Amino acid sequence: MKQQIEPFRPGVTFLRDRPKLTGLAMEKLAATGDVFPAQAGFSAVDSMIMIVDDELLNIEMTQAFLQEAGYSRFISTNKPEHAVELMRRNLPHVLLLDLSMPKVGGIQILAALHEDEQLRHIPVIVLTSNTDSPTKLKALGLGAMDFLAKPVDPSELALRLRNTLAASSHREYLISHDVLTQLPNRTSYVRDVERSLKNAALRGHGCALLHIGVDRLAQLHDAMGRAAGDLLLQRMAKRLRHCVESAQGGELGQPEANFPRLYRFDSDEFAVVVPFLDEIESAAVLITSLLEAAATRVKVGNVEVFVTASLGVAVYPLDGDEPAELTKNVCLATRQARLTGNTYEFFTSELKDRAVRALLVGADIRRALVKNELSMMYQPKVDIVTGRVMGGGAVLKWTQPDGTILEGDQIFRKASTSDMAIALAEWMLSEATKHTANWRSEGYAVVPLGIKLSLRQLTIAQIMEVVSLAVIRGAKAKFLCLEFSSVSAVDDIDGVRRMTSRFREWGFRVALDSFGTVDATLTDLSGLSLDEIKLDACLMKLDDYPQNAAALRATLSLARELSINCVATGVHTARQLSFLKKINGDQCQGRLFNNPMPAADFALKWLARAN
Repeated sequence: MKQQIEPFRPGVTFLRDRPKLTGLAMEKLAATGDVFPAQAGFSAVDSMIMIVDDELLNIEMTQAFLQEAGYSRFISTNKPEHAVELMRRNLPHVLLLDLSMPKVGGIQILAALHEDEQLRHIPVIVLTSNTDSPTKLKALGLGAMDFLAKPVDPSELALRLRNTLAASSHREYLISHDVLTQLPNRTSYVRDVERSLKNAALRGHGCALLHIGVDRLAQLHDAMGRAAGDLLLQRMAKRLRHCVESAQGGELGQPEANFPRLYRFDSDEFAVVVPFLDEIESAAVLITSLLEAAATRVKVGNVEVFVTASLGVAVYPLDGDEPAELTKNVCLATRQARLTGNTYEFFTSELKDRAVRALLVGADIRRALVKNELSMMYQPKVDIVTGRVMGGGAVLKWTQPDGTILEGDQIFRKASTSDMAIALAEWMLSEATKHTANWRSEGYAVVPLGIKLSLRQLTIAQIMEVVSLAVIRGAKAKFLCLEFSSVSAVDDIDGVRRMTSRFREWGFRVALDSFGTVDATLTDLSGLSLDEIKLDACLMKLDDYPQNAAALRATLSLARELSINCVATGVHTARQLSFLKKINGDQCQGRLFNNPMPAADFALKWLARAN
């Protein structure tokens, strides 16, 4: 059965850089109120301006005008016969073109651009002393966007260039994006698939195409109208986008070109291009997340419909080494998933078998719970100055029948369904309750134990139910710290605030986990009722990322301003500890103090006997 999950909250950032204009140009811009479209992400600094004029002095003067207006990237030639080839090598954002030139005139260059698939969309501003109407009409017919008479007024040139770039940027956005969902469209998809396959062939790695087809969209249109279908697609796009953005934040140091990207492929189909794929099992988590994100409800009036999706997968190079072939095969896999009623379908049976093993491993977790294959380990959380233990972080360990050992987040990632995540959370709270009771009965001074709870795997209601049940079963709130991750994945941030406030009222310590990553940002601190923030271990990679030192200082300062305890995780070396002491850090965790250890060993080494 396909499951409903809470809606996601995407974050969108737009660039709004503007060119520096002075004098009359600034006055004209203020009067027109012209702005660049935010979605185009336009910046004058990023714009490549090409100037073609047979007079070198004209090129130098024009470039000087534009530098004064804030532009800095130029290519130019006073040999018009080389202009088209130069544009192919250095695709400009706009072309400033003289018409009257020897050997090759501006009209000939416009005609060549018009016939070239790659160059025909370059916006062209004609700078010319030839103002006769037939010439203008011919240039306009070949794609020229604007005319300026020579000698050119600098402020007017800056204004016309700005407006041309804005119009071009907006046009490009409309060409490459879907109007309803604001996602990149099929045109962008085709371009990016071709680019991804070229990179994969060059670097010798795999890549994958994932298509998500909305089930029974046509029936929804018939029953509830086109508006309801549009609302569903917008909601699904929002949830899928956040899911893909979360996947983008996974590997530190990965080039941006390797990040998955979401598209609206067709009227009832979305697509994800995964440009870098090392092994098929690594796509299993993304597949599960996409299917859960696609499961959503749409309500019109008193009628509510639950809609699911089918997913198809094709992998380069096993399922095709050409863009058209790979796209055809992923479409076939999606169609097969719809016909068979399966939630997902791989084009290659061999890959399907491997992926099924990875996706269904969640079922093994229930077996592990029943057969006592899971154990709860603890890692000390210590005061940086005194070295005194202040708490313990719970770490799951799974010893499988074949001897394979999984630990920590590896196990949580295997819990690909909500009921598995609930089962793990219940078990961890139960074990922590049992261990603290044992320690107290043996005379140990008990410290709060941190239990991880992911808001990507569990809803607010599920967490409230699991924690309430633990209290009913004897859990002592003062001995537990609830560590929340993936707060950014939740639409209902007010609900999270109410939940954390309620838990603190009950006496639990509440922490924000993985701070400093896409799963926990500064935005998440707003209004949350917290006792501590746990810094993600990636921030302690001081040798690889020297800028992390400044980030640690700033975060520690912010935590103190908010009266929140700050815990550094991933402390594995004496150098890292020395740095934390230098900046007067609060607490830390990591292998420098101990690897995770069984409950009895943890108590013996770290918990003092009460007097």
